[in-house]
Amino acid sequence: MFVALMLPGLAYFLVFHYAVLFGNVIAFKDYIPFDGFWGSAWVGFQNFQDLLGDADFWHAALNTVEIAGLQLIFYFPAPLALALLLHSLTSQTLRRFVQSVVYLPHFMSWVIVVAMAQQMLGSTGLFNSALSGAGLHTVDIIGNPDLFKPLTVLQVIWKDCGWGTIIFLAALTQVDDQLYEASAIDGAGPWRRFWHITLPSIRPIVILLLIMRIGDILSVGFEQILLQRTTVGPDAAEIIDTFVYYKGIVGGNFGFGAAAGLFKGVVGAILVYAANKISHRLGEQGVYK
Repeated sequence: MFVALMLPGLAYFLVFHYAVLFGNVIAFKDYIPFDGFWGSAWVGFQNFQDLLGDADFWHAALNTVEIAGLQLIFYFPAPLALALLLHSLTSQTLRRFVQSVVYLPHFMSWVIVVAMAQQMLGSTGLFNSALSGAGLHTVDIIGNPDLFKPLTVLQVIWKDCGWGTIIFLAALTQVDDQLYEASAIDGAGPWRRFWHITLPSIRPIVILLLIMRIGDILSVGFEQILLQRTTVGPDAAEIIDTFVYYKGIVGGNFGFGAAAGLFKGVVGAILVYAANKISHRLGEQGVYK
């Protein structure tokens, strides 16, 4: 019975996650859709050579790493901090209300989030309208390439921070309250209770999520970036995913785009393996033993 219940989910992963891996073969071909997988000419590693010799690709990779680094520094700790704040609330009604409010942005599409940001921070948005009404100099935050990367991180925090607290809240509920009571009797303040009880208790979950985040470091939000790329220009907003989209799909160079995607996947797998090995050396289980 339980095996039968697993079959739809298993079929989903087999069809949409594993069977499609066969499509990576076009990274080694001069793929022409009308000729198909077998009819397209085999070019070996030529697509990879063209990719690694393309200055635009390395510029997109640099932008991707910069945005991913900012997200790792500022976004990754945000759900943990919010979870700690929610966990400290004594009123269950207030906690549920705050959780519901901070979860809501996750269910909004990036089209809505970007449109809201433009209405608030664009050249004719509410912020600049207020500045203009006060006789002050206006600032086009949305159209400023220098502010694009920090802005994307703030958008991610606003949209997904509440959703990211779910796992951390679940981990915090497993911490024994008697440990907090005993430490409080011994005179430990809030900071010492956090450092010696809370953090060690949830450290395996934090490390697990950090490893997974590192493995996904070259994927920083295709839809979010694509919607704002025209506003600030490709110099500031070109990432690997948008590079693949314009070079591979829009440009019709499917083999080249597949090579870029396969390169990104291999780098991500290497990062997960390395981060997992480091976690083992630090005494943690990581993603796998």
